[in-house]
Amino acid sequence: MNSLAKILKNAQALWPFYIGVIITSAIGAALALASPFIVREATDTIVSALRGDEIIRTALTTVLGFALLLLLADALNGVVRNVGGYIGDVMISRLRQILSTRYYAKLLSLPQGYYDNQVTGTIIARLDRSIMFITQFLQSFANNFFTMLIQVIAILAITAFYYWPLAILLAILFPIYMWLTALTSRRWLKYEKTKNEHIDVANGRFAEVVGQMKVAKSFVAEVRELDVFSKHYREYVSTTRPQSRWWHTMDTFRSLAMAVVFFGIYAVIFWRTLEGHFSIGDMVMLIQMVTMAKQPVFMMSWMVDSAQRAIGGSREYFQVMEHDVEPTVDQTLIDATRAINEPELDTSQVQPLPLPDDVSEPIFEFDDVTFAYEEDKPVIQSVSFTAHRGEKVALVGESGGGKSTLVNLMLGLYQPSHGTLNVLGHNANDLTTARLRASVGVVFQEAFLFSGSIRENIAYGKPDATEEEILEVAKRANAHEFIQAFPQGYDTIIGERGLRLSGGQKQRVAVARAMLKDAPILVLDEATSALDTKSERAVQAGLEELMKDRTTLIIAHRLSTIANVDTIITLDKGAVDEKGSPAHLSTTGGIYAQLLQLTASTSEADRERLKKFGFSHETESRTEEEVTED
Repeated sequence: MNSLAKILKNAQALWPFYIGVIITSAIGAALALASPFIVREATDTIVSALRGDEIIRTALTTVLGFALLLLLADALNGVVRNVGGYIGDVMISRLRQILSTRYYAKLLSLPQGYYDNQVTGTIIARLDRSIMFITQFLQSFANNFFTMLIQVIAILAITAFYYWPLAILLAILFPIYMWLTALTSRRWLKYEKTKNEHIDVANGRFAEVVGQMKVAKSFVAEVRELDVFSKHYREYVSTTRPQSRWWHTMDTFRSLAMAVVFFGIYAVIFWRTLEGHFSIGDMVMLIQMVTMAKQPVFMMSWMVDSAQRAIGGSREYFQVMEHDVEPTVDQTLIDATRAINEPELDTSQVQPLPLPDDVSEPIFEFDDVTFAYEEDKPVIQSVSFTAHRGEKVALVGESGGGKSTLVNLMLGLYQPSHGTLNVLGHNANDLTTARLRASVGVVFQEAFLFSGSIRENIAYGKPDATEEEILEVAKRANAHEFIQAFPQGYDTIIGERGLRLSGGQKQRVAVARAMLKDAPILVLDEATSALDTKSERAVQAGLEELMKDRTTLIIAHRLSTIANVDTIITLDKGAVDEKGSPAHLSTTGGIYAQLLQLTASTSEADRERLKKFGFSHETESRTEEEVTED
């Protein structure tokens, strides 16, 4: 229960709701307990009248008065119960808001390495399950069980006043039932963990396939994916069988144990009544109270089960919350992960670092940088190079040679294992990730657009951009013409990941997005590799416009796109092989010179070798019209 207490403690902003729940529960319990006393008095009045001890007409008036009191008690109890239910519902919704916001803030602040080992659907499923179990338990406790708990304490006190062995018999029920339920839950939770693992894998794959349905269909993998999905759910059902069998077997023993104890309770009440220790009214009242105590006992197994689920869910929740955040994460996210109230977030655009006053100072510099995703397995080793204001630097090397890793370091997604990365005169390790990334614009190989309108996607890096600014960058990115051709223009909804746009259109929107961000450093991560030549020309024209007056780091898939860069860095197994201008490196016999030869070759073997470097053969990418023109 420590995890649940920790959640309530961390949500101290809800203390007015806690007090409201306690007060309404106490009042509701008192009103519910009033009924047996009223019934007792009415019963004794009726018995007395039937014996002739009291006039029937007088007794009738008295009994009707008691009936009216019962009406008032029941009506008030209904009002109080619903007021308490309202308070509990709002409290739980606020708690869900706090827990979800903090969880999301935590996910946003975690390093990229965390996501390298996760499946998106699984992350979402764990969030839903954890918070659902936590809030479900607390809502049931607040709306129902807490009131019953107060009633049980009062009933034990009242029965002890009348006859203490009766209270002991009633009290014995609870530890026996809780012990049997806890014993049952231990094994039950092991089964539940196995079921959750199958659900997480199945739903994680489900989310992946739905997100990439075009790929699944194009490879005729629908039946195969369905089979994998259904197998996990078959395992889910197979695990449910022994789990349910165990639970209901133990529930039978719990019911038998409870029946034996209640037999003893009723026997004592009847015996004491016959002996004259209890009046008929006392007997009716005590039986009512014992019956009222039954419901919490029956609910106890469900509450213990819910508590176990909530505890398990809260462990998953806190496992994520205890992960280390990015070393230089923005303080706003850190504050949001600790917030007990809805955080006041500063959503204004983070400003990029200014250009150094000294023109000769490098814009970015890799100084003896080494990095490994796994310990003792470096991907890049002792990489050193610089880029000055307005220069274009291209990275060339085999696929898996460390080019994208250098880009990831530039974006602050990872930090160097050794060495220093300086950006705009600052050590990247000394900058917040927000300030570093605000200073770097990027166009990825895949556009990564969001659902929503084209306007929203272009303005993603600058949400307060004016209409004129959006139109200007769209025109410069060669995107305005095709956007205007849509009936809704810039308000066209493009669907998840921009599925309504072609590859070239998506990439031009991405170029416009990077233009509007207006960062002093630009990263082009194979930005035209997935395009046909016609689309590439349109995108390349936009990229040329984007690169004006910016220092650019380029990963290219065609030599023609880096022929005019200032410096080429060739990488061999994660280490720098050569540095120099295209003209110089074309004469050294190194990797770049070899690539030039391979590009000119028509040999199939040379083409295959070229692909290892992530380059396509120049003639392969030309359109049919271009070949005809030749």
